Amino acid sequence: GLELSVNNNAADFTLSTTSGPPLSLSCLVQNNSQAEELLWYREDGTVDLQDGNKVNVSNICISPVSEDDNGVTFTCMLKRDQSVRVSVILDVQYPPLLTGEKSLTIEEGKSVTLTCNAKSNPQGQANWYKNNDTLTLEQDRYQVYQTSDVFQLSIKKAQKSDNGTYTCVVKSALGEGRKDFHLIVEDKKAVFPTEAIIAAAVVVALTVLFGIVARREKIFKVRKAPMSYKK
Repeated sequence: GLELSVNNNAADFTLSTTSGPPLSLSCLVQNNSQAEELLWYREDGTVDLQDGNKVNVSNICISPVSEDDNGVTFTCMLKRDQSVRVSVILDVQYPPLLTGEKSLTIEEGKSVTLTCNAKSNPQGQANWYKNNDTLTLEQDRYQVYQTSDVFQLSIKKAQKSDNGTYTCVVKSALGEGRKDFHLIVEDKKAVFPTEAIIAAAVVVALTVLFGIVARREKIFKVRKAPMSYKK
């Protein structure tokens, strides 16, 4: 009948909380006839416990709770019989947190993708704005791609009119996050006719080479001409 409970739960469970405030987990030995030492694990790593916080009752504090704790498993177990255990999975809810490259420079006529990385729990929904106005998605030029935490806006064959500030706004039940992307479309660079230049250089080189060879043959013939003598 020896068993454990964590926060009054005798079986594995999920605990919902929010980011920021500290969270306490209390592990209690039940139906024991002797002193039992306890262990705590965070995923596969042990949690250090003070000497007065190991026997029959053990408490740990997560402070502050952050978005990185979302989905993390904490497990309390008996030291002498580690099959006796209770695990708790943290469901940490937090508003959207956005990241991504702030400024992008693209040559006119080329394609560009703005990537808005958004972490949130619960999952948020994204909208794109240009210069604080709702972005009108032109067919065949704009494409939107979305996963649970990545929102992308692709622009094909960028034009000078695409210059501006694009804003990714992600909203969830806990709030919203915003991220600005500054897009600069530069003039198309002059394209040098590389192949034509190479071909012309080859022609010039061959012309010079043939000229040198012809001159050498002429000089050689002059030197080899027979000499005549008068009697």
